[in-house]
Amino acid sequence: MPLLPVRILLFPVQNHQRVRNSADILCFAVASTKKKLHTSLRNFPDFPIKGIDFVDILPLFADFEVHTQLIRALELEVLQFSNGVKPDVVVGLDARGFLFGPSLALRLGAGFAPVRKRGKLPGPTSEASFEKEYGQDFFQIQADAIKKGQKVLVVDDIIATGGSAAAAGQLVQQLGGDLLGFLFILELDFLKGRDKLPAPVVTLLSDDTK
Repeated sequence: MPLLPVRILLFPVQNHQRVRNSADILCFAVASTKKKLHTSLRNFPDFPIKGIDFVDILPLFADFEVHTQLIRALELEVLQFSNGVKPDVVVGLDARGFLFGPSLALRLGAGFAPVRKRGKLPGPTSEASFEKEYGQDFFQIQADAIKKGQKVLVVDDIIATGGSAAAAGQLVQQLGGDLLGFLFILELDFLKGRDKLPAPVVTLLSDDTK
C-alpha cells in the first residue's frame, strides 16, 4: 500500500505570543544555567586574610562545558538587560575580568579593552582612583581604547563594594564612551556595591543563588 503524503498544518501565532514564548524559554534557560554554574563555585574561609570568605570562580573556566555555558549565559544576560543593544567595546577589569572579557566581546561582536593598575599599560593613559581596604589605588586605560560615543560594557568577576568598578566607569566617561552598563559573574549583595555605579548593573549570580 503506497504511503500517503502527510500534511502538517501550522496555525498562525500572533507576533506578541511568539515574543513572549521566546522570552519565557530564554528566562528558563538562563535560570537553569545559573544553578549549574553556582555549583562550580568554591569558598575558602580566611583567605587571603582571616575573616574573609573568598569565593573562587576559577572552576568555571577549568571545564570546557561549564566555561561554554558561562560565556553563553553572560551573553544572554547582556542582550536581555540592553534590549538587544550590543556594546562596541567590552572593558575588563584587572585581573579576573580578563578571564572572560575577551571571549564575551567576541560573542557580542565587540572590541576588548583592559583596565589595569597604574604603570602596567604603555603609552598615553587616563587614570581614576578608588579606595581599597588598605588605602587608595589607581586604575588606568589607554587613551585610545574607546572612541567618543562608543557603547561600552564594563565587566569583572565579582562586585563587592563597587569601588573598582566605579573607577572603571569614570575612565569610560573620561574617554567619551557611552556607559551601557556593568556586568559581573557574582554579586555580594549585602555590600550594596551596585549603589555606587552610574549605569545599570547586571549580575549572573548572587551570593545566595541556589
